[in-house]
Amino acid sequence: MIIWKGNQPSAHDLMQLHVEALFTHDQHTRLHSVNEPWPGEAPAPRFFLGRTTDGKAICRFRYDVQDTLIAQLQELCADEAAVQDFQTKPRHFGAYMSLLQGESFSMGPCYLIPPLVPPSIQVISLTRSNILEWLPIDFEWLISEIDYAQPCVAWIHNNQAVSICRSVRITSQAHEAGLETLEPYRGRGYAGPVVAGWAAAVRKAGNLPLYSTVTENTASQSVAGKLGLPFYGVNFIIY
Repeated sequence: MIIWKGNQPSAHDLMQLHVEALFTHDQHTRLHSVNEPWPGEAPAPRFFLGRTTDGKAICRFRYDVQDTLIAQLQELCADEAAVQDFQTKPRHFGAYMSLLQGESFSMGPCYLIPPLVPPSIQVISLTRSNILEWLPIDFEWLISEIDYAQPCVAWIHNNQAVSICRSVRITSQAHEAGLETLEPYRGRGYAGPVVAGWAAAVRKAGNLPLYSTVTENTASQSVAGKLGLPFYGVNFIIY
């Protein structure tokens, strides 16, 4: 459990909450699997680097990465600078990819959702008891996840859910947002209210709501910008 002064988490604290929400860990903080709340386990990536705005990077490694390689990578991680621009690659990007013989990587900004003004329009909470009333065909996949991905908040248009935000990574301290808007309804301003409604539900339950995306997802970054979400760092993952 992370304890911070004055109940205000630092960027380093938030990055630690982020990686612990993304992946399951063993007693040695080695990564094992993707921390999805529904049944099934996808393998974790081999390497996670979280660069923060306060200059304190966090690195984690999958359980099968050799100790000698970890020592080399940790030395490089300790040399990473504070990050301000989420599109900037790590200082030692080439070395990480080479040492791990990485085939692919992902990178993206990480945000904390602060207490927000409640949505000015009505959003609803989706649960097992009401999901069939509101779910269109394009969101049918949510039925199998609804019991696990709670809270789940939706914008309703013409008696159907067209934008949803739900918990897709969950720990005892933080939830990560999963945002989905049906294509015909994107760009209409629906995503912001459902994110705000979801975050309020997460905070009410005593957890911190976190929001992250990938560099290529400009629409998701736009939602963060419109909500004024504070940026605390960038994750970098090698598979």
